Formats: sequence, structure tokens, C-alpha cells
Amino acid sequence: MESNDLKHTDGLAKRALPCRLPLWLGTLILGVLLSHSAFASERVTFEATQAHSSNKVTLRAELSRPAGDGPFPAVVLMHGCGGWQPPVRFTMNRYAEHLVSKGFVVLNLDSFGPRNQGGGKVCESFDRLADARDYRTYDAHDALRYLQAQPFVDRGSVFLMGQSNGGSVAIKVAKGDGPHGQAGATDGFRGVVAFYPWCGAFERNSVSLKTPLLVFGGGQDDWVPASECEGVRSTGADLQLVIYPEAAHSFDLDILPQRYLGKLVGRNAQAADDSRDRMLAFFVALSRHPGGEGDRLAQK
Repeated sequence: MESNDLKHTDGLAKRALPCRLPLWLGTLILGVLLSHSAFASERVTFEATQAHSSNKVTLRAELSRPAGDGPFPAVVLMHGCGGWQPPVRFTMNRYAEHLVSKGFVVLNLDSFGPRNQGGGKVCESFDRLADARDYRTYDAHDALRYLQAQPFVDRGSVFLMGQSNGGSVAIKVAKGDGPHGQAGATDGFRGVVAFYPWCGAFERNSVSLKTPLLVFGGGQDDWVPASECEGVRSTGADLQLVIYPEAAHSFDLDILPQRYLGKLVGRNAQAADDSRDRMLAFFVALSRHPGGEGDRLAQK
């Protein structure tokens, strides 16, 4: 989705006059919002295992952490096909702030900027979407390894959350796809959450998941219909599906309901709030050391 085609909401209003924000203005607003928040993050970089677009790609990410030495559980956040647009950055920042307040380290990963694939380019091409699902599965594991190398991270309690194309990557990761072998409780992601993913990534209705997976879908999503997820069953790790009947695609982003590439997108406050709470509960329940510092913070 092109960033200058996305209309912000204030998180409260359900209706607003139609408007289009120029890219520079959206970026300026985002910078002001972030600079006035008590929440802080650090920009980090690491090399991509699967460059795709060149011989070498250095991935960038924003790392946020609670105060203290840890070790803390951690979450990797992966954006959708539009990349790090201002509304996506704003929403991911809110996720990070919330998770950090509950005792989680957060790594918000940018897969597209370093590959010059941001600004909605991937959304407009089925081939680019398919390619992204593949190389971003490598990115997810690269982010996992980066976090597991940090002394303040509990290497056995690293989780993944992805939106849209990032959600399809999350499905692939839960299946055990990727460059580092099968996922597991000590070496791979502890649990995975997919927001409005393309469920064709399951490839079949009966799967043997390697990692517990929680999927959120919207009943009004006409881009990647949630109905495609309903027939999938796992004979391995647990698979949970939650569908919000009134929600469309991108229901957790602060954008007004609108059409993009002919598909309905936009915020649904009930779905956004409930899915955030369910995601946190899912992570806390699976964390390796319940009752530890991260779990104590999560109860506040």
C-alpha cells in the first residue's frame, strides 16, 4: 500500500473527512509522534542470509528492551507487503511499546527498505509477494539468531509476529520452513502469530506444525479471505484461528476504512484491541520461564 494513499485515524475517531497525506508529511508526523514518546528504540543491523536483490543485503531493525539485565523473552515483528510506511511504523511502535512494558524485548524488522522494495511495490505483484515469502522466511531466522546472541534475551523464548505478507512468512516459519532446520523449543521460535495472512502458505489442509501458531483473520477481508484458513488442521503443534466477523484486512493499522487495489482495508478497534490482548496472552503462556521477570511485568 502506498504510504501517501493511507489515511491516519487518531485511534478514537471512527469517521473523518477524506484526505491524502503526502509522503513527506506522513514521515514528519511519525517522527514527531515518536520523538514525544517515552518509548525508545535502538537501530541495529545484521546481514541477510538470503539477499535476493543483490549479492549482499544488510537488514535493519529497531530494537527495544525493558530496563534490567534479563534475560527477557523477545518478539520479532514483521511488516506486511507495504513495508515500513508511516502508519505501519506507528502501529508496530505501539506494539513494541506495549510488549516492552510487559517484559519483552522487541525487534521490529524492515525487510523491504534495504532491498529497495518499500512503498507498496511488493503489494502490486504476485511474483514479488511469492519471492518475499521465501526470502523473508530467511529474514525471520536471521532476526531470531540475532536476538539469541544478545545476553539480555532468553534464547529459548523468542516469538514471531507478522502482518499480511509477514503473516504468511509466520505460517511458513511455524511449518518449519527456513534455512536453519526445524523449529523447536530451544533453537527456533517458541510461538508464532500471524495477522490476516494468506493461508495458501499452509499449502494443504492437514499440516504438521513445528511451532504453536495463532492466526487472526477478518471476516470482511476480501484480499486474503479468512475462510481459506478455516479448513486447516495441524497434526503437530497447536493451531488456533480467531476470525473477527466485522474486520477487514489491516484491521490493526491506524488507517481509515478504504479501498486499496480494489480491496477493503482499515482499522477495526475491537479486533485490534482483542487480538493484541490474545497475542500477549499467547506469548506469556508459552514463555519458557513463567513467573520470571517478564511474566511479572506482563501481569501489571
